[in-house]
Amino acid sequence: MVAEERDLVAAVLRKDRKATAEFVSRCADPVYAYVRQRLAPRVDLVDDLVQEVFLAALESLEGFTGGSSLRTWVLGIARHKVVDYYRARFRDDEIFCELDDDLRTTAEFPRFDELIDHSRLVEKTRRVLERLPEPYGLALLWRYWERRSAKEMAVETGKTEKAIERLLARARTQFKQLWEAE
Repeated sequence: MVAEERDLVAAVLRKDRKATAEFVSRCADPVYAYVRQRLAPRVDLVDDLVQEVFLAALESLEGFTGGSSLRTWVLGIARHKVVDYYRARFRDDEIFCELDDDLRTTAEFPRFDELIDHSRLVEKTRRVLERLPEPYGLALLWRYWERRSAKEMAVETGKTEKAIERLLARARTQFKQLWEAE
């Protein structure tokens, strides 16, 4: 651990307000950017989740060993909080209510890798995600942005892999329809 970070951590643990403000100041921008990017289009939730990240960091600061930089350590906490958010939302039974039963899956779907790789399409993708029902948007973000497999999503939510696959199929179909209509 760098001496400067060691001194900062020690001061924060002593409840030094200036040190705490410095700690938050050093990490706030990268944490906010990371959480905002991972929760898009649900930017209304970003501030609350960032606050949870810093509360968790301050509560567990005694355990910071300096194996990485302080910023990297806090970003690791942010990553876990984002996963916890997705996990909690998918455990909610309401999210799995039958949405648009009439939707049919199609084999033809624009590949996400191609869509997201082009910066001019990122904004269109966000607009489409904002228009999707929340369960669909969350499922697509978790699957393609966080690169989680259906099996991983099923394990973390307590749902069956088939249920996750059906949700993803419906989400992809509706995404495609909204994409083409835009």
